[in-house]
Amino acid sequence: MSRQGETPGYVFDNAGEQTPTRFSALEALFDAGTFRHLDALGIAPGWRCLEVGAGSGSVAMGLSARVGDRGQVVVTDIDTRHLTGMDEPNIEIRQHDIVSDDLEEDHYDVAHARLVLLHIPERERAIERIVRSLRPSGWALFEEFDSLSMPPDPDLNPSEHFLKTLGALWKVMTSEGVNLRFGRLLPGVMEKMELRDVGAEAKAFLIRGASTGAAVLRANFLQMRDKLIASGHITEGEFEADLARLDDPGVMWPSWVLWSVWGRRP
Repeated sequence: MSRQGETPGYVFDNAGEQTPTRFSALEALFDAGTFRHLDALGIAPGWRCLEVGAGSGSVAMGLSARVGDRGQVVVTDIDTRHLTGMDEPNIEIRQHDIVSDDLEEDHYDVAHARLVLLHIPERERAIERIVRSLRPSGWALFEEFDSLSMPPDPDLNPSEHFLKTLGALWKVMTSEGVNLRFGRLLPGVMEKMELRDVGAEAKAFLIRGASTGAAVLRANFLQMRDKLIASGHITEGEFEADLARLDDPGVMWPSWVLWSVWGRRP
């Protein structure tokens, strides 16, 4: 059971003061790629769209503009406090648990979730329910991190530095049920569910200190500070040293690998 104000089953609780910074940085890094994939699926006026775990709603707003007055965008999140200012008539906001709450079946033309499923212990059940919500030939687009395949390696690039705080964060997240490799596993999961035309693309980039990517790390570190230090995986001094490195543009890290995976319901 979660404490008052916490989002159940989500390591980075949306009530945290760092949440707006995280959301805006992730939007800046990934929205363009998300819409490139959605547009490639043929999204058009009149489509019915499901956006799961909507963050602050940037993808939902883009979908709304694309489907127009004849279309529909249903935006779901277990915590909707950051979904403000979306008063477009074709958007419906629902406080909703994708694992357990009611969801239409055979209804949507496209469903999208980004950086949601890796946090859900019942992630395959969530995917099954999303797929059942699609009409026949409807598309699912899921985008999730593989955080472990490309760690920093100073032997390959002397400017790369492995942040001990990041290693501690991975251990704590894993202990709380997060699957840090889920993006890489997604194509196999979607094929097992008999989706058609499954395809995938992975994106990685260089994060430098004082960049947008570093802002994501800073928000994550600060929100989890007490838990990371209490875990014993890192000392307070090591934590502070890593925060300083996040401001140093001379330090770099390979990013997480974001896998974008799509498939069509038979």
